[in-house]
Amino acid sequence: MSTGNDMPESIDPAAPPSGAGCQECLAADGWWFHLRRCAACGHVGCCDSSPSQHATRHQRDTGHPVVQSFEPGEEWFFDYRSGQLSDGPPLAPPTAHPSDQPVPGPAGRVPPNWMSLIR
Repeated sequence: MSTGNDMPESIDPAAPPSGAGCQECLAADGWWFHLRRCAACGHVGCCDSSPSQHATRHQRDTGHPVVQSFEPGEEWFFDYRSGQLSDGPPLAPPTAHPSDQPVPGPAGRVPPNWMSLIR
């Protein structure tokens, strides 16, 4: 993926993350497996292995095509248009959820049988 001027709407390096967890799961008393951050607007949503798949839903609703992992130690980007991992510029901090936040999360909401519920 190019990070040049040909796709300015795809990535906004200055957009801060919307929070430390999936915004929709937090609002609905839900839980997630891993988190993804929209590279265009900073929306943090849950991954496709999570029960509600809010990151992909955000992409469908907005057309924002690129996400970055919001997991500590991961810097990869994913482009929904190509279905491939891609490169991207450094995004505004923080670049991951807090390292003391459990995976899956958030604490106190993950059911004991969570492994049988992920996709």
